[in-house]
Amino acid sequence: MTAPPAPSSSVAHSSFVIEREFAAPPHRVFRAWSDAQAKRRWFVCHDDMVNTGYRLDFRIGGSETNQVVGPSGQTHRFDAHFYDIVDDERIVYAYDMHVGATRLSVSLVTVQFVAAEHGTRMIFTEQVAFLDGHQRAEERIHGTEEGFERLLLEVHETSTAQ
Repeated sequence: MTAPPAPSSSVAHSSFVIEREFAAPPHRVFRAWSDAQAKRRWFVCHDDMVNTGYRLDFRIGGSETNQVVGPSGQTHRFDAHFYDIVDDERIVYAYDMHVGATRLSVSLVTVQFVAAEHGTRMIFTEQVAFLDGHQRAEERIHGTEEGFERLLLEVHETSTAQ
């Protein structure tokens, strides 16, 4: 009798940087990341997803969970842990991404907020391990950029409301 074949597994490593300019000071852009109500409004990667659960414990050692359901009915879950926070300057966190019970990836992210001539330059750096061929870097970059378009709107609306 032969043993069943071992499950195949793979890891594809990637990293990317996305920069955005905001016509608002660093503390306003940072607040859009650190305030649970603000972040819940912008933190989804596609317009057709519905948020079904969000929790943010924004502190070193804290965590964040964001669960959404796509048009196909599949649940997508983001689970993060914060490792470093410097108010108005830097956030470092690690997260994993699931669709249903399948873990797609594990990432380390650094977000920097740098005062610029006309507001803030945000520098987002992600180092990611894509697991078992479930996702590609281009898909992650596209989804992240879509979320940042909503972040731009969130910061703009907050700036004009004050």
